[in-house]
Amino acid sequence: MEQILVALDGTVHDPDRPFLYADDLAAIRGDGIFETLLVRSDRARGVDAHLDRFERSAHMMDLPQPDRAAWREAISIAEKQWGEIGAGREAWMRLVCSRGRESAPEAGPTGYVMVGPVADRVARARTHGISVVTLERGYSVELAGHAPWQLLGAKTLSYATNMAALRHAAERGYDDVIYLSSEGAVLEGPRSTVIAVTGRTLVTPPVEIGILPGTTHRAIYELAAAEGWTTRAEVLTRADLIAADSVWLVSSVALAARVTSLNGHVLAGSRNDDDFADLVNRAVGVDSE
Repeated sequence: MEQILVALDGTVHDPDRPFLYADDLAAIRGDGIFETLLVRSDRARGVDAHLDRFERSAHMMDLPQPDRAAWREAISIAEKQWGEIGAGREAWMRLVCSRGRESAPEAGPTGYVMVGPVADRVARARTHGISVVTLERGYSVELAGHAPWQLLGAKTLSYATNMAALRHAAERGYDDVIYLSSEGAVLEGPRSTVIAVTGRTLVTPPVEIGILPGTTHRAIYELAAAEGWTTRAEVLTRADLIAADSVWLVSSVALAARVTSLNGHVLAGSRNDDDFADLVNRAVGVDSE
């Protein structure tokens, strides 16, 4: 199997052999956090930004502060291991930290790093775009401010709802999902951030309404601002997406996938599509460590 598995102590494990205990809280409750990075030219990209968010999620989950040096060392070992079998191909790298074993809480968290090849669907999405359906997420934009136990904005292992939404979309012939709040505000995708592009202006929903702070979005905005694009965060509606020149779902591994249709409504491309895709590629894919 073309995957790499490295424990947080630096030990390289066979990914085809059991690793987690059956009572690990990652498996039985989804009680933990994760990050997914792009590996390009055998280097993980945006490591600092992902570790920053990893620490933020740990704080929100009342998990111990991640040992940044230990995670960096495990990342380095995983990079080298992938370099030996990956032949320079792009890969995803997943950092996982669970609360540990239910029967042995004194043992502390379980931490590991995995690496595997980027799926074929990612290349198709980058090249050909994606069809998207909007689905209700079932909460107000005000929920994050008064219900911290909902963990809105943390990247947790509890992904059952997100995967159910993607299956629901696929059964209806769509490639992906954009969530809406109970007021109809655009939130995010199950595994991506929404960016609307009009001319050289980029608009994304604000994190204060209860969405995950995107590391890809952050990198894009930093480079875009330096190169003269206008960037801002504001509440968007479906009508705003349809009125934009183009709409994109961005993430660390898929980078940028243009939304070619929204709820069956065709969204035509714009003359800035190539410029934006290039901006994303340079913002996320370059070696900035």
